Amino acid sequence: MTTLAPALPQLRIGPHTVQPPVVLAPMAGITNAPFRTLCREFSGGKGLFVSEMITTRALVERNEKTMQLIHFDASETPRSIQLYGVDPVTVGKAVRMIVDENLADHIDLNFGCPVPKVTRKGGGSALPYKRPLLRAILHQAVSNAGALPVTIKMRKGIDDDHITYLDAGRIAVEEGVTAVALHGRTAAQHYGGTADWDAIARLKEHVPEIPVLGNGDIWCADDARRMMRETGCDGVVVGRGCLGRPWLFGDLVSAFEGTPTRQAPGLREVADVMLRHATLLGEWIGDETRGVIDFRKHVAWYLKGFSVGSEMRKKLAITSSLEELGGQLRELDLDQPWPDGADGPRGRTSGNNRVVLPDGWLKDPYDCAGVSADAELDTSGG
Repeated sequence: MTTLAPALPQLRIGPHTVQPPVVLAPMAGITNAPFRTLCREFSGGKGLFVSEMITTRALVERNEKTMQLIHFDASETPRSIQLYGVDPVTVGKAVRMIVDENLADHIDLNFGCPVPKVTRKGGGSALPYKRPLLRAILHQAVSNAGALPVTIKMRKGIDDDHITYLDAGRIAVEEGVTAVALHGRTAAQHYGGTADWDAIARLKEHVPEIPVLGNGDIWCADDARRMMRETGCDGVVVGRGCLGRPWLFGDLVSAFEGTPTRQAPGLREVADVMLRHATLLGEWIGDETRGVIDFRKHVAWYLKGFSVGSEMRKKLAITSSLEELGGQLRELDLDQPWPDGADGPRGRTSGNNRVVLPDGWLKDPYDCAGVSADAELDTSGG
């Protein structure tokens, strides 16, 4: 008798089927076209890979850097772009531009960024506290998106005294948003502590009409399956867990397809990926030196757990050419196997921070007068 494999979970984002239900989280300065290429290669093209955060004002004004950031490789499908904005009119114009010029197939809106330069203007994770403003932005985005699906990514709230995710989820449903992703931390937590997966479960119960994606503390493929079992969420969003680990998406595909295969690359294989990553960055930027310099921030993530030595780590972090990078990598003990304990937190881990907000922001969640025109940053990032 033939035993049928369990049906793979399917995630629907508008007309797009995401199988397995895995999404690369937008990360400023990280999820550019080269990194997305690496992740897609390891996944066999399965999953959804979102661009880094794009500021709506910069897009509408056709900022040169922003226009480069929205470039997608011909092999990317669906093309997924994340927008940040605080002005409903500007957000609507940016979405309309994407539709009219066929710049993407899916639009995600950022309401989760906790960094001060964003929250001090009332943007990112600060914005859902102003319920009418959130509604106005979502209304403009959805009404201008035509057939393109619009999703949002958010946090639980500003801090434990100002929780917003349930209200925000309901507003999203009412305004026609296709799916919501929740990072199970407040803005005050930044990336510290432990993500609250129970909040993801509560949101799923609160907005059963649309898919809910969970985000936070997915460091390996088995974490993703566990999150879905424990929360009932429809998919996962992977952020810091893939820093220096683009092969994690291959593991995720294996986990959701029910196979035990997991990547455990030795240092020789990791070094090859590092060199390819730096090469892709140089080709994308159009300048080898700038590509290698941009790659420097990835070095520590790739080498976590391996025996490298502080001096060599410093040398690798100041390389400025592919030849130099390749030469230094060849000096390492490349026969090292995948180290025990190499998975786990990477990137920023600080928590319990004071959230920088506009003056009087918390006085009234329905008073949106505190949002000024300069809250729309003129450059991308965050």
